[in-house]
Amino acid sequence: MSVHAQVSVLLERVARSPLPPYHELPPVVARRVYRDTRGVTSPAAPEMAAVTLLLVSGPGGPLPVRAYRPSGSAKDAVLPALVFFHGGGWVIGDLDTHDVACRQLSNGARCMVFSVEYRLAPEARFPAAVDDCIAATRYLMAQAATLGVDPKRIAVGGDSAGGNLAAVVCIDARESRQPLPCFQLLIYPATDQRSGHDSHVRNAEGYLLTRKVLNYFRGHYVPNEADWLDWRASPLVATSLAGLPPAFVLTAGYDPLVDEGRAYAERLAAQGVKTEYRDFPDMVHGFLLMGGVLDTANEAMGACCAALRGAFNPSEVPA
Repeated sequence: MSVHAQVSVLLERVARSPLPPYHELPPVVARRVYRDTRGVTSPAAPEMAAVTLLLVSGPGGPLPVRAYRPSGSAKDAVLPALVFFHGGGWVIGDLDTHDVACRQLSNGARCMVFSVEYRLAPEARFPAAVDDCIAATRYLMAQAATLGVDPKRIAVGGDSAGGNLAAVVCIDARESRQPLPCFQLLIYPATDQRSGHDSHVRNAEGYLLTRKVLNYFRGHYVPNEADWLDWRASPLVATSLAGLPPAFVLTAGYDPLVDEGRAYAERLAAQGVKTEYRDFPDMVHGFLLMGGVLDTANEAMGACCAALRGAFNPSEVPA
């Protein structure tokens, strides 16, 4: 299948852009470029019942967490929740780059969303982001009643690097005998730092996320090659994925990460984890955030919200 016509237009626009690729920029500049270009492709920000900022104690200091309450929900309603970790290769991305997506997920799944601003590399290398996401998830689960959240209906999720972190949070909860999230939403997740899957070659150039950019991110986040075999960096290499929460794994066909995302979904299913896998074969990495220019992004967001609703309200899902 060829790349979608709307993606082709987007790729042509990117090719004409005077902005240099991320791997040619210092991280602090790459972050600004990423943040300032999100609005070009994002849909309009949906209205919410409330958006507030929390500060959670983390291993490196206070962690900003943005809390979203879905539109139309009562102030005293006890809701399910999604703890969300943004993408950006553990180097770029923040609460603002993923604000619209979090609003869409909150309204679409009728849940609270808690978006975690974990520490970024190279200032804070592996496993800093992992430690922050674990700490934030444990805090939010422990404080569920105070936050108006049903403690039995807390999911984790994220896109790209955030999908990696969500997967790792689930494995850590099992290994540490902590309460498990009820669900994991893994959107084109990075699952194997070794970058050895065929799609890293097949989709190495020309589809937004390139091999050079991936190497740039990995070099800043996990520069020690020995750490690539640590499941906290590469959840696909964990000894076992059995006993983890049900998962929805979404991939894009023209993404260097598609093969490792698919491999993770297949391994989850093979080890007894209820797993739904959905590939969008004519899409590129990062497409979910581009609903302003890609119709398929809105379809994919709808699928993510439906998966969350099904996890939060299993009795309402048709047999």
